[in-house]
Amino acid sequence: MSHRAYLFSLRIAHALREVAAEGYGKAELSKDLLAGVSVGIIAIPLAMALAIASGVPPQYGLYTAIIAGFLIPLCGGSRYSISGPTAAFVVILYPVAQKYGLSGLLIATMLSGLLLVMMAMMRLGRLIQYIPEAVTLGFTAGIAVVIATLQLKDFFGLQIVEMPEHYIEKLHTLLLAADSGHWPSILVASTTLWLMWFWPKLQTPIPAHLPAVLLGTLVAVILAWFDLPVETIGSRFHYVSADGVQVAGIPDMLPAFLLPWQLPGADGAPLVLSSQLVKDLLAAAFAMAMLGAIESLLCAVVLDGMTGRRHSANSELLGQGIGNIVAPFFGGITATAAIARSAANVRAGAVSPVSAMVHALVVLLALFVLAPWLSYLPMPAMAALLLVVAWNMSEAPKALHLINTAPRSDIWVFLVCFSFTVLFDMVVAITSGIIIAALLFVKEVAEMTKITDVSENSKLVPEKLADGHKVFRISGPLFFAAADRVFAELALLCQSQQQVVLLMDGVSLLDAGGLAAMHKFLNQCEAKQCHVLMVDLQFQPLRTLAKAKVRPIEGILSFYPTLADALRLMPKRHGQWEEGEQDFLHDSGL
Repeated sequence: MSHRAYLFSLRIAHALREVAAEGYGKAELSKDLLAGVSVGIIAIPLAMALAIASGVPPQYGLYTAIIAGFLIPLCGGSRYSISGPTAAFVVILYPVAQKYGLSGLLIATMLSGLLLVMMAMMRLGRLIQYIPEAVTLGFTAGIAVVIATLQLKDFFGLQIVEMPEHYIEKLHTLLLAADSGHWPSILVASTTLWLMWFWPKLQTPIPAHLPAVLLGTLVAVILAWFDLPVETIGSRFHYVSADGVQVAGIPDMLPAFLLPWQLPGADGAPLVLSSQLVKDLLAAAFAMAMLGAIESLLCAVVLDGMTGRRHSANSELLGQGIGNIVAPFFGGITATAAIARSAANVRAGAVSPVSAMVHALVVLLALFVLAPWLSYLPMPAMAALLLVVAWNMSEAPKALHLINTAPRSDIWVFLVCFSFTVLFDMVVAITSGIIIAALLFVKEVAEMTKITDVSENSKLVPEKLADGHKVFRISGPLFFAAADRVFAELALLCQSQQQVVLLMDGVSLLDAGGLAAMHKFLNQCEAKQCHVLMVDLQFQPLRTLAKAKVRPIEGILSFYPTLADALRLMPKRHGQWEEGEQDFLHDSGL
């Protein structure tokens, strides 16, 4: 793929087609099978934990990893991405699940998929490069704080019936319930957390969260023998079997094809699909689509750096959209590419999207085989697992590095995105961060535009000009944020002048705001009978002036191709620059 073409290409199953065109045989298939099995085992507890954190029963996380986890690599543009439920979505999905139930969450997911397909069709994948790092780090750190806060209830076994919607109220509720901590739950969670911290020191290929969750489960089983029960997936979640019996845990079957709005809402009754419901869910769907696009494309960029390959940004958005449209009809919640699982996929030796599809099949097999055993997983162990996930996604070292080394403007953007994500929501945080970053960037660029009096620069002006004649050099873009200031300064400098030359070789941009400020400046010069000579115009400013039909005005405005052409017409003082004076001006940098 040619340079930057990956930002504009769009075709369904781009990654698979690319692999097939290069040649795919038994050796590649064996590598993908091993990588897919490895990542599938990793994904099982994570998918359940993230579903629980999102406010739905754990099996819906598995359904997401199976359906979306298979369709997205099949249709998408990244070779190595593993898609499924991710921690980043928790802050968006949890409030939707609380307010609208599973049905509303699935409808919002379907809407987000449609938005992702539209973004792909509009070739918006390239826009990922315009999101500042301060914005990305800010909202990921904010998400991590919210996820960690939500896990404190299960980590400490606190007696809280329902968590409120807003973050400050959540903290208040947790503080009020602090004296209801359950020490067996704390023991299970602490054991799990300790092993997740200690395990990497053993340098084994087995990921830490698998033995950690197993150890937490073992501790919970031992405590249960001594009549010290800890809440588990089986004790918290139930489902109704085919014969109408309520069974603890998660079902060992895929759900039947159902329209998302036929599933129960927050009050247990199916939602009524209407334009008002779609309108109410659209804001959340937009946030899901934006975050899904950012997360999946950032993941693809990271994988490109690890492998030296190039993904197709728009094709990946198309695959993400298709996966999120189809998955809700089978109980799947919002999915996107997961950086940690995708990186594990690369390290396991994956060579194509086939490994991601194998990962989905492994989760499907586990659902049928391991469902009764998964019910024994303790909730405090799952909370500990999500605390580590939150810490890893916070990218705290990067955030601290940015605060210590970045310009003040970037620090402000980071703090705004971080605090708004925690206190409000993702849409407000990302929108505010990008707007503030854009405004600060415009301010910094505007301050770069300068005016310099070069009348006494012997290299540019070989002969001394007569009194009342000056040469000013403008450096930097003359756009709306800089032009008023620049031309106002010029108007002051030209008050007592008869002729001024504006050397425009350093002006790369002239926009409508700059054009309006220039007309205002020329009117002031006309009133003071000052002749303006513009020289050495670059292509874009010259095109702007031509489009605006700006023409020479005798005695007011003239244009010349070079500075030398304009200087020939200007009166000179008697004598050239003295030799010593030239040396002084040269040494002074004038």
